[in-house]
Amino acid sequence: MSDTPIIKVEHISKNFRGLRAVNDLSLEIEKGKITGMIGPNGAGKSTTFNMICGYYPPSEGHIFYKGQDITDCKPFKYTDMGIARTFQIMKPLSTLSVLDNIVPSAFFGKNKAKNLAEAKDIAEEVLEFTGLYSKRNAIAGEMGTPDQKRLEMARALATRPEMLFLDEVMAGLNPAETDQAIELIHKINESGITVFLIEHIMKAVVNLCEKVIVLHHGEKIAEGTPLQVMNDPYVIEVYLGKKGK
Repeated sequence: MSDTPIIKVEHISKNFRGLRAVNDLSLEIEKGKITGMIGPNGAGKSTTFNMICGYYPPSEGHIFYKGQDITDCKPFKYTDMGIARTFQIMKPLSTLSVLDNIVPSAFFGKNKAKNLAEAKDIAEEVLEFTGLYSKRNAIAGEMGTPDQKRLEMARALATRPEMLFLDEVMAGLNPAETDQAIELIHKINESGITVFLIEHIMKAVVNLCEKVIVLHHGEKIAEGTPLQVMNDPYVIEVYLGKKGK
């Protein structure tokens, strides 16, 4: 796979009424790989994630996708560029079936469906891919957390993205369910989709990510392989709550 960055972030910062949530952050997400971002609560992960995904405009800095400056792009334009994301808090169309939750997503993206029949075909392919096909007629709001998280990923995949952002998709899962989610994310990546994820479950980070970025107080304090960052003295201090640099 190419080492060319699909996402490049240059010196972004974010201020909220005088509070600097992210400070002068630069990072690269390499095409075709799985990159993770970790850090203690309040480290600035979600703010960074939402800036890259277009939900928060950065106070300073620039964001590039495939070399194009997308700093000022609105979120609804991202799907047409081949970018999709999930949300930490799932909000399915709770009274509709699983299939009917996915069909609308197929009308968005670079290769959007041209009609309802094509959208249903795309939705069924995604259901098969994510292991939800047998539950396609289930009511989304009546499913448990693991299936709703899988549905969240399925809705994103129905836009047929090149780049997928995952926001804590392991939260609330037991060890067996976590293993299943890890397997699905590997499968997504192996299909050619670049993945960037925020995650607290270190088992998932170690098993999925080729590169990990660590944030603390809105700044990048480490970057490297999972093994490198887990053995970084400052990262250890941060996670153990000791005084850092």
